Amino acid sequence: MTYSPATQDQLLAIRVNAGIADLAASERFAAAEPDMVEAIVEGIGAFAAGEWAPLNRAGDLEGAKLENGVVRLPDGFAQGYADYVAQGWNAIAGPAEFGGQGLPFTLACNVLENLGTANMAFSLLPMLSVGAIEALDHHGSEAQKAAYLPKLVSGQWSGTMNLTEPQAGSDLGALRTTATPIEDGEHAGKYRIAGQKIFITFGEHELAENIVHLVLARLPDAPEGSRGISLFLVPKYHVNDDGSPGPRNDVRCVSLEHKLGINASPTCVMSYGDNGECIGELVGAENRGLMAMFTMMNNARINVGNQGVQIGERATQAALAYAAERVQSARAGSPDKTPVAIIEHPDVRRMLLRMKALTEGARALLYYTAGQVDRGTLGDEAADRRGDVLVPLIKAWGTDVGIEVASLGVQIHGGMGFIEETGAAQHYRDARIAPIYEGTNGIQAADLVTRKLGLENGAVFAALMADTARDAAGDEPSLAALANDCAAIGEWMRDTASLDDRLAGSVPFCTMSAVAVAGWQLLRQLRAIEGGEAPGAAAAKRTSVRFFLDRIVPEAAGLKASAMAGAEPLYALTSEQLAG
Repeated sequence: MTYSPATQDQLLAIRVNAGIADLAASERFAAAEPDMVEAIVEGIGAFAAGEWAPLNRAGDLEGAKLENGVVRLPDGFAQGYADYVAQGWNAIAGPAEFGGQGLPFTLACNVLENLGTANMAFSLLPMLSVGAIEALDHHGSEAQKAAYLPKLVSGQWSGTMNLTEPQAGSDLGALRTTATPIEDGEHAGKYRIAGQKIFITFGEHELAENIVHLVLARLPDAPEGSRGISLFLVPKYHVNDDGSPGPRNDVRCVSLEHKLGINASPTCVMSYGDNGECIGELVGAENRGLMAMFTMMNNARINVGNQGVQIGERATQAALAYAAERVQSARAGSPDKTPVAIIEHPDVRRMLLRMKALTEGARALLYYTAGQVDRGTLGDEAADRRGDVLVPLIKAWGTDVGIEVASLGVQIHGGMGFIEETGAAQHYRDARIAPIYEGTNGIQAADLVTRKLGLENGAVFAALMADTARDAAGDEPSLAALANDCAAIGEWMRDTASLDDRLAGSVPFCTMSAVAVAGWQLLRQLRAIEGGEAPGAAAAKRTSVRFFLDRIVPEAAGLKASAMAGAEPLYALTSEQLAG
């Protein structure tokens, strides 16, 4: 259950894939100099390993508990969060005008990677706050920013997003929570919020002084469906004129969900306005709530893809440690019949290298995505649009990687992997939520083949694959061929395939595209290694990249038939026949 930060590989990905030096050449990110970057990566790694990792097992065993309306977390969590805030980690990429350090999103991703590898359930608290900061910074009024952002940026206050309702899962157009304008009294100009939301991560807790809920609701006479949704800011405690928390708002946690994993993260059922006095403020324009919320969700989707890297890293480290210690059977074909550590056996070695290659590939894709987002922030429109295309790739494939790697970790532990005490099972259970929340992976794939493929009439996706193929063509023909296949499938989906056919092939197509870009980014790392970068990692990196390019890339290429198979076979049975 020990955890050592993957500092060296993180720095390699930040330098090569995110291109941190280019970002630091800009005035906005000038502070991201090499010494600063190394200090942040090493510092957050040490903090996460020293303070948050030891809480991971207790958090899983004890979980969050609701007692008399108050959510209690295991011992150590309050101190762990207080130290996180005191050391300034929450403010890394926060806007400088509200107390943040204004550093690249890339470095905020690294903070979350280390925190989540140490303790995925705990890391959901700052992850949601980062999204709330993003939404308010882009869509909030100047008064709202002044009142809420300094405390959110510091981490003194935390944030949530409230979308899902019992009758409205991914279909947000079906939500029923209402917002009624207040015309007089002390809250004139604000709104009374009424409704219930489910699956609200850290919707109630005592670690922060206040909780800022961002809530989707409908105004009276709003248009039907998603066009009639507005976004509201609802604090747990009203905010006094001096900025301190005031009286309790009419919002409460009704219950906590009992989950497969992430037990230390309270997943709350939240009730707004039980007494008719839940007060909220409109964020942005009326009926434009989804646009504002998607600012938050886009950020969150990248950070959920990051969770695949986090679980992959933690599961890989656990598996490597166990395989090096567990002695069983002689090496096949060896004249020496003395039992050896299972790390010596070919199939165990295959699984370990697969875990390592997949995790490093997902990390390379994560930081490439983050770097494109940062370039978009600097005004590079092409990078901004490329980042849009990359979001479903890192969210969907990255979280699929987390599950596969955690599952392989259980397998390497053998029967002991199925026993809770080793911790391998916790990684597998924790990983399973990531392909579901912030838009299921099927929704990510649908987003890729509908909205993202259509950006600039297909030119954005085509350019991504053309760059991949061009850079790989000389050294890695199989990677170039995969990228060319992705480009061809994308063109077919955009110009020829029906909507049903596109959706039927969306998941394998998303996987192919993600593997192509991840392979390209690993190839860039390999070239940097050959050029003298990270000499201590050279032997291991050469091996893991070769495994990815020689085994995982060909597997992805084999998905072409599935991506183009069309929807007709899926409907060969009626619904009644399929249900049996």
